[in-house]
This record gives sequence, structure tokens and C-alpha cells, in this order.
Amino acid sequence: MSKTTLLTAAALGLGLMALPTIGDAQSFQGGQPITWGADRVEYVGSTLNLIGRAELIQGDNRLRADRIAGLDQTGDSRVEATGNVYLVTPEQTIRGDHAVFTTSNDTVILTGDVILTQGENVVTGARLVYNTRTEAAQMEGGSGRRVQGVFHPQTRGN
Repeated sequence: MSKTTLLTAAALGLGLMALPTIGDAQSFQGGQPITWGADRVEYVGSTLNLIGRAELIQGDNRLRADRIAGLDQTGDSRVEATGNVYLVTPEQTIRGDHAVFTTSNDTVILTGDVILTQGENVVTGARLVYNTRTEAAQMEGGSGRRVQGVFHPQTRGN
């Protein structure tokens, strides 16, 4: 599997954060409901903030962080997950320090010590940028670091 395919597949899971609105959330990803939980919830204006063991679940996708903020009922939003960010899909696990999804440009950016795993395959870097509309993905090393990875080729049966 190529590095681009791995990154694209993993970043697809980040679409979980692409909530169009709280009231219309069930229309995202094939009409599946979105379940959320946290130790504390703040509702300010039209924005929902999840604080302490924050979690969003839709289908088989799970986003966890210390805080998830910016779920906005007015349409365009900027959803931020901070502190111990984990995105888990059936195929990948992505870990970082901070994640931002901006609905106006369909871009998800995961930063910090980003670790993406799929089975035994691992890619590490400082910044993962993914466009949910075009499916373009890019991992960067940042500050003198390099993107690194370990891939285990799949064996083909006869």
C-alpha cells in the first residue's frame, strides 16, 4: 500500500469532525447518528464545547480528546480537538496533540506528534493536512524533522 493511499484512507476518518450543524448532524455520513459525551458540556450561543474525556462517535469512527470545541449550529464552523487527540476508525488510528476541521474549506489539520497506524504500518510526522472534498493528503515533518514510516508489505497468496 502506498504512503499516499495510507494517508488518504486514514484522513478520511477525520471527516468525523465535519459536522454540518448540530441540528442536522444525522445527515452526515449516510444518516448515522452522532453520539457525544464529556465530563462537562458548555453551550455558548450556537456552539457546543465538550470538556474532559470528550468524545464523538459516528458509526465505527471515534474521536477522543481532552476538549472538543466549536460544534456550531449556524452552518460553517471550525471544530477543534485539543489534548491527547485520537481518531480511531476500523482501519486506522491517528494520534496528535491538536486537530482542526474547517468546514468552509473542507480541510482537516492534525498537528503535534502525529502518529498514524494502519495494521503494522506506521507513519509519523508533525502535521497532517487533509482535504475532505478532494481527498488530497500531506504529512509534514516540521522543524528539522522528517516524515518517517514503516510499511509491512502484504503477502499475496497463490
